[in-house]
Amino acid sequence: MLRVTEPYNVLFLCTGNSARSILAEVQLNVIGKGKFKAYSAGSHPAGQINPLTMELLGKLGLPTEGLRSKSWDEFAAPDGPPLHFVFTVCDQAAGEMCPYWPGQPMTAHWGVPDPAAIVGSEEEKQRAFRDAATALRRRIELFANLPIAKLDALSLKDRLDQIGQSK
Repeated sequence: MLRVTEPYNVLFLCTGNSARSILAEVQLNVIGKGKFKAYSAGSHPAGQINPLTMELLGKLGLPTEGLRSKSWDEFAAPDGPPLHFVFTVCDQAAGEMCPYWPGQPMTAHWGVPDPAAIVGSEEEKQRAFRDAATALRRRIELFANLPIAKLDALSLKDRLDQIGQSK
């Protein structure tokens, strides 16, 4: 069993930290209702959040204050928050390099296609961002409802990996 008092610190990682990991961070902080404290970072941060990410969060009525694109180095530093979970949300099928997270947090890969990589009309790009947000929301809802404190480490890891395979 994971013997931690809430909130559980969760880090979402992707390459650029401009879309997927930001969408996941915001959604878990809302859906988790204090049970989780979500963060996001990138292995090679873009330095700014994709404008379509911010537009979608606004349309969904989700908070955007304080969001920024940042490096995962901030979380590897000695004064970084102790992490309980680290989820990579990059899309390995697209040939993207997913960052590796060393240490003791429980990890899983929840790959989602990069909406920022879509080339097409504005409508196609917006649809890609909505699709990514929807896929992440479904997984986050499943995660947020897990009886984390009641699961042994192996069972919890299996459940996290299963969530990553869900559509």
